[in-house]
Amino acid sequence: MAHTDISTLGEFGLIRHLTQDIALTNSSSRYGIGDDCAVLRYPDHDILVTSDMLMEGIHFDLVYTPLKHLGYKAAMVNFSDVYAMNGTPRQLTVSVAVSKRFSVEDLEALYAGIRLACERHHVDLVGGDTTSSLTGLAISLTCIGEAERDHIVYRNGAHETDLVCVSGDLGAAYMGLQLLEREKAVFNRKVSDEVAAQPDFSGKEYLLERQLKPEARRDVIEALREAGIQPTAMMDISDGLSSEMLHICTQSHTGCRIYEERIPLDYQTAVTAEEFNMNVTTCALNGGEDYELLFTVPLTDHDRVAALKDVKIIGYITKEELGCSLIARDGQEFELKAQGWNPLK
Repeated sequence: MAHTDISTLGEFGLIRHLTQDIALTNSSSRYGIGDDCAVLRYPDHDILVTSDMLMEGIHFDLVYTPLKHLGYKAAMVNFSDVYAMNGTPRQLTVSVAVSKRFSVEDLEALYAGIRLACERHHVDLVGGDTTSSLTGLAISLTCIGEAERDHIVYRNGAHETDLVCVSGDLGAAYMGLQLLEREKAVFNRKVSDEVAAQPDFSGKEYLLERQLKPEARRDVIEALREAGIQPTAMMDISDGLSSEMLHICTQSHTGCRIYEERIPLDYQTAVTAEEFNMNVTTCALNGGEDYELLFTVPLTDHDRVAALKDVKIIGYITKEELGCSLIARDGQEFELKAQGWNPLK
């Protein structure tokens, strides 16, 4: 029997491999695997369903991640998927596998973060499951949302001449992770030398918050609705701008041009990237975990989208045969490549 290493396919390659022949047979199953959410069709509204599984040592490190922050982030990344479909999250289920090293108080802290996220986004925590684990903490969440049928936005709707837009700023969460990993290494060295270790994050608070406590961009979805703007394609940025842009272009059968000088960056991100001797554009393109919204709109919406707070136009959609490129500050073109995080490697 053949033995193919999972890492050779990568996360999305594995999903395609396992699900490419699945056919939807129920009339209520409107859209299945391949976007931020599945879509279920019912008489009044379409229902959005998304799931995430988070594994200790793979998706989070409890050395520097407080359990309350972990619960908050776990819920937020699910809400973000629903917003990325132009929907509204309504219910959340949470299942937890926990080892004996965790106490009741630890789980209370985890759920306090989940509940806080639910309160802020008016989402009901409606169920889940708990079981034991031999390998640490695992969290599985499913978020259920709703959307008006004609307002759902998929990844495959971008058209030539559409504008490419992004909310917020990029790369901050990745730089926050670099800071946390650096201080963890320093801590481990000092502990081995029996010297007191105290991390110094002064002036870097924004980066830590972006990594440990991201916010799903409900405000951007609401602003788009108020402005009467219907994106043609959209997804949230979890694996990096390059990866997500390529997903949109691949599924829409288009190319794109992204301008380096227009990619929004926070000052702390740029300064910290320089401290780490990293290229800040590379961090913004490939870092991931920003949970900002990447979307396309018709060229005719230019003035309205340009007027939105905390939204930037960073490029445009082209014909598929022109490929996907980054236009550098000096005018050179570079091929966009999906170099974001792959959890299966």
